[in-house]
Order: sequence, then C-alpha cells, then structure tokens
Amino acid sequence: MVAQATLLLFGSFFVMLLAGVPISAGIGIASIFTALFSMDPAIFALTAAQRCFSGIDSFSLLEMPRYGCINLHVSLLPKYRGSAPVQWSVLNGDAETGVSIMQMDEGLDTGDVLYCKKITIDPEETSGELFDRVTAVGAEALCETIPQIAAGTLTAVPQDHENATLAPMLNKEMAEFHFTDSAAHIHNWVRGMNPWPGAWFITSGGKKLKVMSCRVAAANGEAPGTVLATKPLTIACGEGAIQLLEVVPEGKKPMDGTAFAAGLRLKTGDSL
Repeated sequence: MVAQATLLLFGSFFVMLLAGVPISAGIGIASIFTALFSMDPAIFALTAAQRCFSGIDSFSLLEMPRYGCINLHVSLLPKYRGSAPVQWSVLNGDAETGVSIMQMDEGLDTGDVLYCKKITIDPEETSGELFDRVTAVGAEALCETIPQIAAGTLTAVPQDHENATLAPMLNKEMAEFHFTDSAAHIHNWVRGMNPWPGAWFITSGGKKLKVMSCRVAAANGEAPGTVLATKPLTIACGEGAIQLLEVVPEGKKPMDGTAFAAGLRLKTGDSL
C-alpha cells in the first residue's frame, strides 16, 4: 500500500513517517533520507521542498520513491514560485489563489502539475489568515491525490514557464510603505505583511510605526500624510485615504489608531 511507505514533510519537520525508520531528536533530514534509500519508498510528499533539499543530493531523492516526489505548493503554479506565495498573493491584491500538487523536478517549483484548486481571497484577509486556510485545503488535496497517483488516474500537466512569476522571501526592509502610495496599495501591504514582518512607515516625527490593520477610505485630494480624522485615525494617501485601525509604536504594545492619535494629540489637518 502507498500509505505504508509514504513520507510527509512540512517545512523541515516530519509530520508522518510510515516507512519504519526511527526518528530521534536532532537527527538531520539528510541522515533520514540516506536511511530510506534501501527501503523502496512509494512516494514522498513534501512542502517547502527547497528547505528539505538542503544538504542532500536532490536528484537521488527525486529518483528514490517508485512514484517520485510530489510537492504541495500554496499557489496556482506557475504563479508565485518560491518561498512566500501566500504573502505575495495578498501583497498584490489578488482576488484568488490556490494550491497545486506538482511532480517535483530539480528546479524551483517547476515540475508538472498534477492537481490544483482555486481559493478566493477575502479583501480584508491577512496573509496569516489566508495561510491557515490554504494549508488546510492543501493537506486535504495531498490525501486525495496520493491514491490517485498510485492508481495512475492523474495526468501531469507541464507548467507554462514563460508566464511564471516569483514569490521571494519577505524581509523587514520591504515592509515599509509611504503615504504617497495609493490607499489600495497600503491596504494590501498591511494585510500581506501581517503577521510578519509587519508593514510600517516613518512618522513626520521620525518614529517607526507598524500598522497591523487598516481600512481604505475616501479623500478629497488632501496632501499625502494629512490627518483627515482621528476617530478612526484616517490619513490621506497618494490616492484615497487609509484608516489606521491597529498600530504598534516603537517599543510599545499594539493599540488602536484612535488611542495612538490621542496620545500624540493629533488633530485634523496635522501631518503624520
């Protein structure tokens, strides 16, 4: 049976190992794969596969199982290849994303696609909330596709490599935004950078302020950065305005935007 020799990996952590190989604390992935070479595994199912490949011969790994290696990727391939597909779908304001099960090759998320399922993105959803949803759908998809692979009922479809896009890892520096940006861009940036690293800007007073939650609002052509209201704290942008619902001042705990405005004694017409 396929399940008797199936290895599931999520990131760098083993969730299920049914091939009879004992796991002890601190053992490396390379050591486990080496032990599996002689055990005739049926299939490997992985996520975050580039991390799992670190330090081992990827070609040998791909050739080891009878049905090869499959990877759960949380985007509709070839869109958003790389380590942060969920975040970039939110950062770019996409209306939908999905999960793909692909037959792995030696490239970065370039293998033929065996299965995909679309998922609608709520316009107020953060990348953290979306990640929880797509990984749950992905886990179900793995359970559905592994028996179909063994039965030979799935058709692998090559990706359209010319239309591939990348989803590089996030960092703190790229989380910065400016009020000269459009309100829609800032809203997507705040959602996409939540929970990590957290979108931020530098106030007119030179302080870094993280924004964890916000909402798009209307403006009437006021200069970007102008305070339009304090309840809720509403700031003019390059296009439209943004309501800062939850913020994190430097060295302080999260607070709502209105409380932050009261602490600074901000008033309509001030510049933030």
